[in-house]
Amino acid sequence: MKKETISVFDIFKIGVGPSSSHTLGPWRAALRFLESVKAHGIDKVQAVQVLLYGSLAKTGKGHGTDVAVILGLCGEDPVTFDVNLIDVRVKQIEEQKQMLLGQEHEIGFDPQRDVVFLFTETLPTHPNALTFLCSFNDGVEIAETYYSIGGGFVIKDGEGDNAGTIVELPFPIDTGADLLHWCIKTGLSISEIVMENEHGWRSEAETKAGVLNIWHTMRDCIYRGAHIGGMLPGGLQVRRRAYELNKKYLKGHTYSSYDEWLKLIQSGGNDFKTTLDWVSCFALAVNEENASFSRVVTAPTNGAAGVVPAVLQYFIAFCNGNDDDKIVQFLLTASEIGSIFKKGATLSAAMGGCQAEIGVSSAMAAAALTECMGGSARQCMMAAEIAMEHHLGLTCDPVGGLVQVPCIERNTMGAIKAITACQLAMQSNPDNAKVSLDAVVNTMWETALDMSHKYKETAEGGLATNLPLNLSEC
Repeated sequence: MKKETISVFDIFKIGVGPSSSHTLGPWRAALRFLESVKAHGIDKVQAVQVLLYGSLAKTGKGHGTDVAVILGLCGEDPVTFDVNLIDVRVKQIEEQKQMLLGQEHEIGFDPQRDVVFLFTETLPTHPNALTFLCSFNDGVEIAETYYSIGGGFVIKDGEGDNAGTIVELPFPIDTGADLLHWCIKTGLSISEIVMENEHGWRSEAETKAGVLNIWHTMRDCIYRGAHIGGMLPGGLQVRRRAYELNKKYLKGHTYSSYDEWLKLIQSGGNDFKTTLDWVSCFALAVNEENASFSRVVTAPTNGAAGVVPAVLQYFIAFCNGNDDDKIVQFLLTASEIGSIFKKGATLSAAMGGCQAEIGVSSAMAAAALTECMGGSARQCMMAAEIAMEHHLGLTCDPVGGLVQVPCIERNTMGAIKAITACQLAMQSNPDNAKVSLDAVVNTMWETALDMSHKYKETAEGGLATNLPLNLSEC
Protein backbone atom coordinates (compact mmCIF):
# COMPACT_ATOMS: atom_id res chain seq x y z
CA MET A 1 0.00 0.00 0.00
CA LYS A 2 1.43 3.39 -1.03
CA LYS A 3 1.57 5.94 1.80
CA GLU A 4 0.43 9.11 0.11
CA THR A 5 -1.33 12.31 1.00
CA ILE A 6 -3.47 13.14 -2.00
CA SER A 7 -5.49 16.33 -2.30
CA VAL A 8 -8.64 16.89 -4.33
CA PHE A 9 -6.45 19.01 -6.61
CA ASP A 10 -4.14 16.07 -7.26
CA ILE A 11 -7.06 14.00 -8.54
CA PHE A 12 -8.66 16.87 -10.46
CA LYS A 13 -6.06 18.74 -12.54
CA ILE A 14 -6.72 21.31 -15.23
CA GLY A 15 -4.73 20.55 -18.34
CA VAL A 16 -4.77 19.79 -22.05
CA GLY A 17 -6.06 16.68 -23.84
CA PRO A 18 -6.02 14.07 -25.11
CA SER A 19 -4.28 12.00 -22.41
CA SER A 20 -3.31 12.65 -18.81
CA SER A 21 -0.60 10.00 -18.83
CA HIS A 22 0.62 10.56 -22.40
CA THR A 23 0.10 14.32 -22.76
CA LEU A 24 -0.27 16.09 -19.41
CA GLY A 25 2.21 13.85 -17.57
CA PRO A 26 5.06 14.22 -20.10
CA TRP A 27 4.37 17.95 -20.28
CA ARG A 28 4.75 18.24 -16.50
CA ALA A 29 7.85 16.03 -16.63
CA ALA A 30 9.44 18.40 -19.15
CA LEU A 31 8.70 21.34 -16.84
CA ARG A 32 10.37 19.50 -13.97
CA PHE A 33 13.41 18.75 -16.12
CA LEU A 34 13.68 22.46 -16.92
CA GLU A 35 14.26 23.09 -13.21
CA SER A 36 17.38 20.90 -13.33
CA VAL A 37 18.53 22.61 -16.50
CA LYS A 38 18.12 26.05 -14.94
CA ALA A 39 20.02 24.93 -11.85
CA HIS A 40 23.09 24.27 -14.01
CA GLY A 41 22.57 27.29 -16.24
CA ILE A 42 20.02 27.38 -19.03
CA ASP A 43 22.16 29.83 -20.99
CA LYS A 44 24.87 27.13 -21.26
CA VAL A 45 22.60 24.55 -22.97
CA GLN A 46 23.78 23.31 -26.35
CA ALA A 47 21.30 20.51 -27.08
CA VAL A 48 18.30 18.69 -25.63
CA GLN A 49 16.85 15.33 -26.65
CA VAL A 50 13.86 13.34 -25.40
CA LEU A 51 13.59 9.53 -25.47
CA LEU A 52 10.10 8.00 -25.27
CA TYR A 53 9.76 4.39 -24.12
CA GLY A 54 7.07 1.72 -24.05
CA SER A 55 3.49 2.90 -24.21
CA LEU A 56 4.59 6.52 -24.62
CA ALA A 57 6.36 5.52 -27.82
CA LYS A 58 3.70 3.17 -29.17
CA THR A 59 0.77 5.57 -28.84
CA GLY A 60 2.69 8.80 -28.39
CA LYS A 61 1.91 10.31 -31.78
CA GLY A 62 -1.82 9.79 -31.41
CA HIS A 63 -1.75 11.06 -27.84
CA GLY A 64 0.38 14.10 -28.64
CA THR A 65 3.28 13.10 -26.39
CA ASP A 66 5.80 14.73 -28.73
CA VAL A 67 3.76 17.94 -28.73
CA ALA A 68 3.53 17.87 -24.93
CA VAL A 69 7.25 17.51 -24.28
CA ILE A 70 8.05 20.23 -26.82
CA LEU A 71 5.69 22.70 -25.16
CA GLY A 72 6.94 21.67 -21.73
CA LEU A 73 10.55 22.31 -22.74
CA CYS A 74 9.42 25.69 -24.01
CA GLY A 75 8.31 26.42 -20.46
CA GLU A 76 4.60 26.67 -21.25
CA ASP A 77 2.04 25.89 -18.54
CA PRO A 78 -0.63 23.31 -19.51
CA VAL A 79 -3.12 25.01 -17.19
CA THR A 80 -2.93 28.42 -18.85
CA PHE A 81 -1.39 27.94 -22.31
CA ASP A 82 -3.78 28.98 -25.09
CA VAL A 83 -4.78 25.67 -26.67
CA ASN A 84 -5.55 27.48 -29.93
CA LEU A 85 -1.82 28.17 -30.32
CA ILE A 86 -0.60 24.58 -29.95
CA ASP A 87 -0.45 23.77 -33.66
CA VAL A 88 1.04 27.16 -34.52
CA ARG A 89 3.81 26.89 -31.93
CA VAL A 90 4.80 23.33 -32.79
CA LYS A 91 4.75 23.99 -36.54
CA GLN A 92 7.00 27.01 -36.04
CA ILE A 93 9.54 24.88 -34.15
CA GLU A 94 9.37 22.17 -36.83
CA GLU A 95 9.98 24.65 -39.62
CA GLN A 96 12.66 26.76 -37.94
CA LYS A 97 14.28 23.84 -36.10
CA GLN A 98 14.79 26.21 -33.19
CA MET A 99 13.32 26.26 -29.67
CA LEU A 100 13.24 28.97 -27.01
CA LEU A 101 14.10 26.67 -24.12
CA GLY A 102 12.25 27.64 -20.95
CA GLN A 103 11.25 30.90 -22.64
CA GLU A 104 14.85 32.05 -22.07
CA HIS A 105 17.49 30.47 -24.29
CA GLU A 106 17.29 29.59 -27.99
CA ILE A 107 18.73 26.25 -29.05
CA GLY A 108 18.65 24.13 -32.17
CA PHE A 109 15.83 21.59 -31.88
CA ASP A 110 14.44 19.37 -34.62
CA PRO A 111 11.42 17.37 -33.39
CA GLN A 112 12.05 14.69 -36.01
CA ARG A 113 15.55 14.14 -34.63
CA ASP A 114 15.29 15.17 -31.00
CA VAL A 115 12.07 13.42 -29.93
CA VAL A 116 12.94 9.74 -30.26
CA PHE A 117 10.25 7.05 -30.22
CA LEU A 118 11.79 3.82 -28.89
CA PHE A 119 9.00 1.47 -29.92
CA THR A 120 10.72 -1.74 -28.84
CA GLU A 121 12.16 -0.58 -25.52
CA THR A 122 10.35 -0.50 -22.18
CA LEU A 123 11.81 0.45 -18.81
CA PRO A 124 11.01 -1.91 -15.94
CA THR A 125 9.58 0.63 -13.50
CA HIS A 126 6.59 1.73 -15.60
CA PRO A 127 5.55 1.46 -19.28
CA ASN A 128 5.12 5.25 -19.49
CA ALA A 129 8.76 6.32 -19.30
CA LEU A 130 10.69 9.17 -20.86
CA THR A 131 14.29 10.32 -20.54
CA PHE A 132 15.56 13.86 -21.08
CA LEU A 133 19.17 14.36 -22.19
CA CYS A 134 20.88 17.74 -22.05
CA SER A 135 24.43 18.80 -22.94
CA PHE A 136 26.00 22.10 -21.88
CA ASN A 137 28.81 24.11 -23.45
CA ASP A 138 31.06 23.47 -20.43
CA GLY A 139 31.09 19.75 -21.20
CA VAL A 140 28.53 18.73 -18.58
CA GLU A 141 25.78 16.32 -19.61
CA ILE A 142 22.70 15.46 -17.57
CA ALA A 143 20.03 12.81 -18.01
CA GLU A 144 16.81 12.42 -16.06
CA THR A 145 14.13 9.75 -16.42
CA TYR A 146 10.51 10.29 -15.47
CA TYR A 147 7.48 8.02 -15.28
CA SER A 148 3.99 9.25 -16.10
CA ILE A 149 2.02 7.00 -13.79
CA GLY A 150 -1.53 8.01 -14.69
CA GLY A 151 -3.87 10.92 -14.07
CA GLY A 152 -1.13 13.47 -14.74
CA PHE A 153 0.96 12.20 -11.81
CA VAL A 154 4.69 12.15 -12.56
CA ILE A 155 7.60 10.69 -10.59
CA LYS A 156 11.30 11.03 -11.24
CA ASP A 157 13.42 7.89 -11.38
CA GLY A 158 14.56 7.14 -7.85
CA GLU A 159 11.71 9.00 -6.17
CA GLY A 160 8.92 7.36 -4.23
CA ASP A 161 5.43 7.17 -5.74
CA ASN A 162 4.01 10.20 -3.97
CA ALA A 163 1.68 12.88 -5.23
CA GLY A 164 3.39 15.73 -3.45
CA THR A 165 4.43 17.10 -0.08
CA ILE A 166 3.64 14.84 2.86
CA VAL A 167 1.32 16.58 5.31
CA GLU A 168 -0.19 15.41 8.56
CA LEU A 169 -3.90 14.87 8.00
CA PRO A 170 -6.47 14.61 10.78
CA PHE A 171 -8.05 11.61 9.04
CA PRO A 172 -5.38 9.56 7.22
CA ILE A 173 -6.97 7.34 4.58
CA ASP A 174 -5.41 4.62 2.45
CA THR A 175 -8.36 2.26 2.03
CA GLY A 176 -12.12 2.20 1.93
CA ALA A 177 -12.06 0.67 5.40
CA ASP A 178 -10.09 3.68 6.68
CA LEU A 179 -12.62 6.06 5.16
CA LEU A 180 -15.57 4.21 6.64
CA HIS A 181 -13.85 4.10 10.03
CA TRP A 182 -13.53 7.88 10.15
CA CYS A 183 -17.07 8.45 8.90
CA ILE A 184 -18.49 6.19 11.62
CA LYS A 185 -16.23 7.54 14.36
CA THR A 186 -16.90 11.21 13.63
CA GLY A 187 -20.38 11.10 12.15
CA LEU A 188 -19.09 13.15 9.22
CA SER A 189 -19.91 12.44 5.59
CA ILE A 190 -17.21 11.52 3.07
CA SER A 191 -17.08 15.06 1.70
CA GLU A 192 -16.80 16.52 5.21
CA ILE A 193 -13.91 14.18 6.02
CA VAL A 194 -12.18 15.26 2.80
CA MET A 195 -12.71 18.95 3.57
CA GLU A 196 -11.17 18.49 7.02
CA ASN A 197 -8.15 16.82 5.42
CA GLU A 198 -7.84 19.58 2.83
CA HIS A 199 -7.17 21.97 5.73
CA GLY A 200 -3.71 20.37 5.77
CA TRP A 201 -2.97 22.30 2.59
CA ARG A 202 -5.15 25.42 2.67
CA SER A 203 -8.19 27.14 4.18
CA GLU A 204 -11.74 25.95 3.60
CA ALA A 205 -12.51 29.07 1.59
CA GLU A 206 -9.54 28.42 -0.70
CA THR A 207 -10.54 24.79 -1.16
CA LYS A 208 -14.11 25.72 -2.04
CA ALA A 209 -12.95 28.36 -4.51
CA GLY A 210 -10.53 25.93 -6.11
CA VAL A 211 -13.10 23.15 -6.39
CA LEU A 212 -15.61 25.52 -7.97
CA ASN A 213 -12.92 26.58 -10.44
CA ILE A 214 -12.50 22.89 -11.32
CA TRP A 215 -16.25 22.66 -11.90
CA HIS A 216 -16.30 25.82 -14.00
CA THR A 217 -13.59 24.34 -16.22
CA MET A 218 -15.60 21.12 -16.55
CA ARG A 219 -18.80 23.06 -17.20
CA ASP A 220 -17.16 25.22 -19.86
CA CYS A 221 -15.77 22.10 -21.51
CA ILE A 222 -19.23 20.49 -21.67
CA TYR A 223 -20.80 23.64 -23.08
CA ARG A 224 -18.00 24.22 -25.59
CA GLY A 225 -18.01 20.60 -26.75
CA ALA A 226 -21.79 20.66 -27.29
CA HIS A 227 -21.44 23.59 -29.67
CA ILE A 228 -18.56 22.57 -31.95
CA GLY A 229 -19.15 20.29 -34.94
CA GLY A 230 -16.93 18.76 -37.60
CA MET A 231 -14.27 16.06 -37.57
CA LEU A 232 -11.85 15.23 -34.81
CA PRO A 233 -8.14 15.57 -35.63
CA GLY A 234 -5.88 12.58 -36.17
CA GLY A 235 -6.97 10.87 -39.38
CA LEU A 236 -9.69 8.49 -38.18
CA GLN A 237 -12.38 10.78 -39.60
CA VAL A 238 -14.44 10.56 -36.42
CA ARG A 239 -17.32 13.00 -36.55
CA ARG A 240 -18.16 15.00 -33.43
CA ARG A 241 -21.62 13.97 -32.23
CA ALA A 242 -22.37 16.12 -29.20
CA TYR A 243 -23.04 19.15 -31.42
CA GLU A 244 -25.62 17.34 -33.57
CA LEU A 245 -27.26 15.69 -30.56
CA ASN A 246 -27.50 19.01 -28.72
CA LYS A 247 -29.21 20.63 -31.72
CA LYS A 248 -31.60 17.70 -32.08
CA TYR A 249 -32.62 17.63 -28.43
CA LEU A 250 -33.20 21.41 -28.22
CA LYS A 251 -35.39 21.44 -31.34
CA GLY A 252 -34.23 24.79 -32.68
CA HIS A 253 -34.48 26.83 -29.48
CA THR A 254 -31.97 29.64 -29.22
CA TYR A 255 -29.89 30.80 -26.26
CA SER A 256 -26.68 32.70 -25.60
CA SER A 257 -25.21 31.33 -22.37
CA TYR A 258 -24.70 28.21 -20.27
CA ASP A 259 -27.46 29.27 -17.86
CA GLU A 260 -30.00 29.71 -20.67
CA TRP A 261 -28.90 26.38 -22.16
CA LEU A 262 -29.38 24.67 -18.81
CA LYS A 263 -32.92 26.05 -18.45
CA LEU A 264 -33.82 24.76 -21.91
CA ILE A 265 -32.51 21.32 -21.04
CA GLN A 266 -34.54 21.29 -17.83
CA SER A 267 -37.68 22.43 -19.65
CA GLY A 268 -37.59 19.29 -21.78
CA GLY A 269 -38.54 17.04 -18.87
CA ASN A 270 -36.68 14.37 -16.95
CA ASP A 271 -38.10 11.08 -18.20
CA PHE A 272 -35.67 8.18 -18.55
CA LYS A 273 -35.02 8.57 -22.28
CA THR A 274 -34.46 12.33 -22.00
CA THR A 275 -31.97 12.08 -19.15
CA LEU A 276 -30.18 9.18 -20.85
CA ASP A 277 -29.83 11.23 -24.03
CA TRP A 278 -28.46 14.24 -22.23
CA VAL A 279 -26.00 12.32 -20.04
CA SER A 280 -24.54 10.77 -23.18
CA CYS A 281 -24.37 14.18 -24.84
CA PHE A 282 -22.56 15.70 -21.84
CA ALA A 283 -19.96 12.92 -21.78
CA LEU A 284 -19.42 13.00 -25.54
CA ALA A 285 -18.95 16.78 -25.44
CA VAL A 286 -16.11 16.57 -22.92
CA ASN A 287 -14.22 13.79 -24.59
CA GLU A 288 -14.57 15.22 -28.06
CA GLU A 289 -12.96 18.35 -26.64
CA ASN A 290 -10.30 16.17 -25.03
CA ALA A 291 -9.56 14.50 -28.37
CA SER A 292 -9.15 17.96 -29.90
CA PHE A 293 -6.28 19.05 -27.61
CA SER A 294 -8.64 21.33 -25.73
CA ARG A 295 -8.70 22.24 -22.03
CA VAL A 296 -10.16 19.54 -19.78
CA VAL A 297 -9.91 18.33 -16.18
CA THR A 298 -8.39 14.96 -15.29
CA ALA A 299 -11.20 13.08 -13.58
CA PRO A 300 -9.09 11.18 -12.67
CA THR A 301 -7.57 10.98 -16.18
CA ASN A 302 -8.08 12.72 -19.50
CA GLY A 303 -9.28 9.60 -21.29
CA ALA A 304 -12.02 9.32 -18.65
CA ALA A 305 -12.54 13.08 -18.30
CA GLY A 306 -16.19 12.99 -19.36
CA VAL A 307 -17.69 10.68 -16.73
CA VAL A 308 -17.58 12.80 -13.57
CA PRO A 309 -18.62 16.06 -15.36
CA ALA A 310 -21.48 14.27 -17.16
CA VAL A 311 -22.86 12.82 -13.92
CA LEU A 312 -22.42 16.12 -12.09
CA GLN A 313 -24.17 17.94 -14.94
CA TYR A 314 -26.95 15.33 -14.73
CA PHE A 315 -27.25 16.05 -10.98
CA ILE A 316 -27.43 19.79 -11.66
CA ALA A 317 -29.89 19.58 -14.54
CA PHE A 318 -32.23 16.85 -13.35
CA CYS A 319 -31.80 16.50 -9.57
CA ASN A 320 -31.96 20.12 -8.37
CA GLY A 321 -28.22 20.14 -7.81
CA ASN A 322 -27.42 23.62 -9.11
CA ASP A 323 -25.95 24.77 -5.82
CA ASP A 324 -22.30 25.61 -5.12
CA ASP A 325 -22.18 23.70 -1.84
CA LYS A 326 -23.66 20.60 -3.49
CA ILE A 327 -21.16 20.84 -6.35
CA VAL A 328 -18.26 21.07 -3.89
CA GLN A 329 -19.71 18.11 -1.96
CA PHE A 330 -19.90 16.07 -5.17
CA LEU A 331 -16.32 16.72 -6.24
CA LEU A 332 -14.81 16.23 -2.79
CA THR A 333 -16.51 12.84 -2.47
CA ALA A 334 -15.45 11.80 -5.96
CA SER A 335 -11.84 12.78 -5.30
CA GLU A 336 -11.55 10.55 -2.23
CA ILE A 337 -12.71 7.48 -4.14
CA GLY A 338 -10.19 8.26 -6.89
CA SER A 339 -7.49 8.61 -4.25
CA ILE A 340 -8.28 5.18 -2.78
CA PHE A 341 -7.99 3.56 -6.21
CA LYS A 342 -4.69 5.29 -6.89
CA LYS A 343 -3.24 4.11 -3.58
CA GLY A 344 -4.52 0.55 -3.86
CA ALA A 345 -4.25 -0.03 -7.60
CA THR A 346 -3.53 2.42 -10.44
CA LEU A 347 -5.01 5.24 -12.50
CA SER A 348 -2.84 4.34 -15.49
CA ALA A 349 -4.32 2.52 -18.50
CA ALA A 350 -0.76 1.59 -19.45
CA MET A 351 -0.61 -0.34 -16.17
CA GLY A 352 -4.19 -1.55 -15.80
CA GLY A 353 -6.17 -1.12 -18.99
CA CYS A 354 -9.25 1.08 -19.25
CA GLN A 355 -10.67 -0.27 -15.99
CA ALA A 356 -8.10 2.06 -14.40
CA GLU A 357 -9.60 5.06 -16.18
CA ILE A 358 -13.28 4.65 -17.06
CA GLY A 359 -13.81 2.17 -14.22
CA VAL A 360 -12.31 4.46 -11.60
CA SER A 361 -14.10 7.55 -12.92
CA SER A 362 -17.42 5.68 -12.85
CA ALA A 363 -16.79 4.62 -9.25
CA MET A 364 -15.93 8.22 -8.32
CA ALA A 365 -19.08 9.60 -9.93
CA ALA A 366 -21.29 6.88 -8.42
CA ALA A 367 -20.14 7.60 -4.87
CA ALA A 368 -20.39 11.36 -5.36
CA LEU A 369 -23.91 11.20 -6.74
CA THR A 370 -24.98 8.88 -3.93
CA GLU A 371 -23.79 11.26 -1.22
CA CYS A 372 -25.41 14.25 -2.90
CA MET A 373 -28.68 12.30 -3.18
CA GLY A 374 -28.66 11.65 0.57
CA GLY A 375 -26.94 8.28 0.73
CA SER A 376 -24.87 7.18 3.71
CA ALA A 377 -21.09 6.73 3.57
CA ARG A 378 -21.59 2.97 3.32
CA GLN A 379 -24.02 3.41 0.43
CA CYS A 380 -21.53 5.71 -1.31
CA MET A 381 -18.81 3.07 -1.09
CA MET A 382 -21.28 0.42 -2.18
CA ALA A 383 -22.10 2.52 -5.25
CA ALA A 384 -18.39 2.93 -6.03
CA GLU A 385 -17.87 -0.82 -5.71
CA ILE A 386 -20.81 -1.62 -7.98
CA ALA A 387 -19.57 0.78 -10.65
CA MET A 388 -16.06 -0.66 -10.68
CA GLU A 389 -17.20 -4.27 -10.39
CA HIS A 390 -18.84 -3.95 -13.78
CA HIS A 391 -15.77 -2.42 -15.41
CA LEU A 392 -13.31 -5.08 -14.24
CA GLY A 393 -11.14 -6.31 -17.08
CA LEU A 394 -11.95 -3.41 -19.40
CA THR A 395 -9.10 -3.13 -21.88
CA CYS A 396 -7.40 -0.06 -23.32
CA ASP A 397 -7.22 -0.51 -27.09
CA PRO A 398 -7.16 2.93 -28.76
CA VAL A 399 -7.56 2.69 -32.53
CA GLY A 400 -4.66 4.40 -34.25
CA GLY A 401 -3.25 5.33 -30.85
CA LEU A 402 -5.87 8.10 -30.65
CA VAL A 403 -8.10 8.83 -27.66
CA GLN A 404 -11.21 8.53 -29.82
CA VAL A 405 -12.37 4.99 -30.62
CA PRO A 406 -13.54 3.44 -28.33
CA CYS A 407 -12.52 5.96 -25.67
CA ILE A 408 -15.12 8.68 -26.27
CA GLU A 409 -18.15 6.38 -26.18
CA ARG A 410 -16.78 4.59 -23.13
CA ASN A 411 -17.29 7.79 -21.16
CA THR A 412 -21.01 7.66 -21.88
CA MET A 413 -21.11 4.08 -20.64
CA GLY A 414 -19.15 4.96 -17.50
CA ALA A 415 -21.52 7.82 -16.71
CA ILE A 416 -24.65 5.72 -17.15
CA LYS A 417 -23.19 2.92 -15.04
CA ALA A 418 -22.38 5.44 -12.31
CA ILE A 419 -25.99 6.62 -12.18
CA THR A 420 -27.24 3.03 -12.18
CA ALA A 421 -24.81 2.11 -9.39
CA CYS A 422 -26.07 5.06 -7.35
CA GLN A 423 -29.67 3.97 -7.84
CA LEU A 424 -28.88 0.40 -6.80
CA ALA A 425 -26.94 1.48 -3.71
CA MET A 426 -29.64 3.95 -2.64
CA GLN A 427 -32.26 1.19 -2.78
CA SER A 428 -30.04 -1.39 -1.04
CA ASN A 429 -28.86 -2.25 2.44
CA PRO A 430 -25.04 -2.24 2.48
CA ASP A 431 -25.20 -4.92 5.21
CA ASN A 432 -26.15 -7.36 2.48
CA ALA A 433 -23.33 -6.43 0.09
CA LYS A 434 -21.06 -9.34 -0.77
CA VAL A 435 -18.17 -7.28 -2.17
CA SER A 436 -16.49 -4.39 -0.39
CA LEU A 437 -14.87 -1.38 -2.02
CA ASP A 438 -11.44 -2.59 -0.90
CA ALA A 439 -12.10 -6.03 -2.36
CA VAL A 440 -12.90 -4.55 -5.75
CA VAL A 441 -9.81 -2.28 -5.59
CA ASN A 442 -7.64 -5.32 -4.91
CA THR A 443 -9.38 -7.29 -7.65
CA MET A 444 -8.85 -4.48 -10.13
CA TRP A 445 -5.13 -4.45 -9.35
CA GLU A 446 -4.83 -8.24 -9.63
CA THR A 447 -6.68 -8.07 -12.95
CA ALA A 448 -4.28 -5.37 -14.12
CA LEU A 449 -1.29 -7.53 -13.28
CA ASP A 450 -2.78 -10.48 -15.18
CA MET A 451 -3.82 -8.45 -18.24
CA SER A 452 -1.78 -8.85 -21.42
CA HIS A 453 0.31 -5.82 -22.35
CA LYS A 454 -1.58 -5.76 -25.67
CA TYR A 455 -4.58 -4.34 -23.83
CA LYS A 456 -2.69 -1.67 -21.89
CA GLU A 457 -2.64 1.42 -24.11
CA THR A 458 -0.27 0.00 -26.68
CA ALA A 459 -2.70 -0.14 -29.64
CA GLU A 460 -1.47 -3.71 -30.18
CA GLY A 461 -4.70 -5.55 -29.39
CA GLY A 462 -8.48 -5.36 -29.25
CA LEU A 463 -10.26 -2.85 -31.47
CA ALA A 464 -6.93 -1.24 -32.30
CA THR A 465 -6.03 -4.27 -34.42
CA ASN A 466 -9.48 -5.45 -35.50
CA LEU A 467 -11.17 -2.34 -36.80
CA PRO A 468 -11.67 -2.82 -40.56
CA LEU A 469 -10.08 0.50 -41.44
CA ASN A 470 -6.95 1.37 -43.36
CA LEU A 471 -5.56 4.26 -41.38
CA SER A 472 -3.02 5.07 -44.07
CA GLU A 473 -5.89 6.04 -46.36
CA CYS A 474 -7.61 8.34 -43.83
